[in-house]
Amino acid sequence: MSTIGNYAETDIRKANPIFSQIRTTIESAFYGNNMVAVNDLTTAYELTKAAPETTVTDLPIIHTDELGLPADAVMLVNNHGRVVGRTAAARRRIGDADVDPAKFAGILRDAIFAGTQQQFYKTSVVVGLDEDFMVEAHLAVPEGYENNLLSYMLNFQTLNQTYQARYQQSKPYQEGDIFIYADPNFHHPDFPDGLALFDAQHNVAAILGMRYFGELKKSTLTLAWATAHRHGYVACHGGEKAFHFNDRPDQVFAMFGLSGSGKSTLTHAKHGGRFKTTVLHDDAFVISRENGSSVALEPAYFDKTNDYPSGTDETKYFMTLMNVGVTLNKAGQKVLVTEDLRNGNGRTIKSRYASANRVDKEEAPINAIFWIMKDDSLPPVVHITDPTLAATFGATLATKRSSAENLVGNVDRNALVIEPFADPFRAYPLAEDYADFKSLFAQRQVDCYILNTGYYNGKKIPKEVTLGILEDIVNQKMTWQDFGPLKHLSYAPLNDFPVDFTDKDYVAMLRTRLQIRLDWITSYTTTHQQYPLPAEISAGLTDLIAQLK
Repeated sequence: MSTIGNYAETDIRKANPIFSQIRTTIESAFYGNNMVAVNDLTTAYELTKAAPETTVTDLPIIHTDELGLPADAVMLVNNHGRVVGRTAAARRRIGDADVDPAKFAGILRDAIFAGTQQQFYKTSVVVGLDEDFMVEAHLAVPEGYENNLLSYMLNFQTLNQTYQARYQQSKPYQEGDIFIYADPNFHHPDFPDGLALFDAQHNVAAILGMRYFGELKKSTLTLAWATAHRHGYVACHGGEKAFHFNDRPDQVFAMFGLSGSGKSTLTHAKHGGRFKTTVLHDDAFVISRENGSSVALEPAYFDKTNDYPSGTDETKYFMTLMNVGVTLNKAGQKVLVTEDLRNGNGRTIKSRYASANRVDKEEAPINAIFWIMKDDSLPPVVHITDPTLAATFGATLATKRSSAENLVGNVDRNALVIEPFADPFRAYPLAEDYADFKSLFAQRQVDCYILNTGYYNGKKIPKEVTLGILEDIVNQKMTWQDFGPLKHLSYAPLNDFPVDFTDKDYVAMLRTRLQIRLDWITSYTTTHQQYPLPAEISAGLTDLIAQLK
C-alpha cells in the first residue's frame, strides 16, 4: 500500500522517523472510546441530514449510485458565522524557527483531553487517484460537525471496495498515513483566530477553533503535497487540462493561480467544442519529475457558488454547500440562492461528473506552465524562455487576495501580494519548490507563460481574451514580440492591449512591479536564513530592472 497505517511492534521500538511527539499525540486520539468510525457515505449522509445545523433542500443529487449516496439524497446546506474562509494567520508549522514544539505539544494535549468530553466521528479516505501516488488520510471531527465529515468524504475518495483493492496495489512509500484532528470547539487564548498546527514531516495536523471546511481540505492537501514532494513529485496548487490531437502530440497545460484568479474557468473551458480535451483537476495534483505525468489528488471540486446562478446547469452537480442562501420557490420547495448575498465565498462540493472529460491521471508529459497573475503592468500574456526566469516569476507570482481567505488584521484585499507558485500551503522550504519547478523548465523543457487575468494599464482583461490566447498557443498561431528591452521575455500583441515602452509612466510602473518582487525576495531571504533562496533569483530580477533604465 502507499503509506504505512499499521506498525509491527519491532518497528515502533526502533528509532522510527515516521513518529514524533506531535504525531503520536494526534494519532493516539483516533483510538479513544469517544471515536465513532464512519466509513461509508450513506451513514455520513444520514448523520448530516439529521444534524441541527443542516438545511435540507429539495434539490436532488445526481449520480448517487456512482457516488455511493442514498438514491433519494438531496443537497445539504451548512451555514457558518462571521468567518467563511481560510485563516492563513492561524497556521503554525513544526520545524519553523519561531515554533516551539514543546509549547505546541502542550496545547495539543490540552485540546485533545478537552475533546474526550465529546463524541467524535472519524473516517478514512484516499488522497491521490492513481496507483502511482495514493496516500491514506484519516479525519476526526466532533459531533455537531457532520457536514464537514460528509464534505470531506465527498471531496476526497472514500475507501470503497474498488479503492481498497487499488490502494493495496499502489506504489509503497515509507511514510505514515495522514491524520487530521479537528475540533472547532477548542479555543486557546493565545490564538483567538484559531490554530492550524502542522507536523508535515510526520504527516499530521490539528485544526483547532475553526469550522470552515476549507481548513480541512487544505490541511490534508498540505500534507499530501509534502509527501509527494519528498518522493519525486512537483506539488501543484492549480489546474491541469490536456488537448488531444490525431496528427500531433497531446498538449498538457498546467495553470497556477489563487482562488478567484480564473484557473478553474480556464481548466474547465470547453472552447466551443473546437478541441478534444480532458481535465485532470482544477485545484490539486502532482507532476512526476521523472516522466512528466500527472496525478489528481481529489475526485470532486470545492467551488465558489457565486459563478453559478440558481437553476443553471452546473448547479445540478452540487452535493453539499456552505455559506449560501436558501429560499422557497413557487412550489414551496427549498432551493438555493447561490450568489454571494449572505456572505462572500459561498462554496459547494461539486461531483466529478461536472466534467464529462475528467481523467485521474495524465500519462502525457506536461508541455506548458502558466502563472496566472493580477499585475496591471503586464499585458494579457508574456512568454518566458529562460528556465531561471520562468521559475523566478513563479516564485514571485503576483496577485490579489480573494474572498476565499479570512484576512486577520488591517489587510488590504486589493493590494498586490506575492504568493510563490500560488501555494500558501507549502510545508517545506520554498527553495525546494523553486528547484522542482526549475527542473521542469530546464530538464523537461516545459514552456512558461504569464497570464494576466486582472487589469492591464487600467483596462480589464476579459476571460474571452485569455481563452483565445490559450487556443492560439495550442494551435501554434501566436505571434510573439520582444517585451521591450527585457531579455528572454516576449508578449503577444493585441489591439486592445497595446504595449508602449516609449511611455515613461508605463516603464516606471513595470519597473516598480519588478522591484516589488525583488524586495519580497530580499525580505524573504532575511527572514528565512535557515533555508535561503538561490542568489540567481535576486540576480535575475536585478538584471531585468537594470534593463529598463
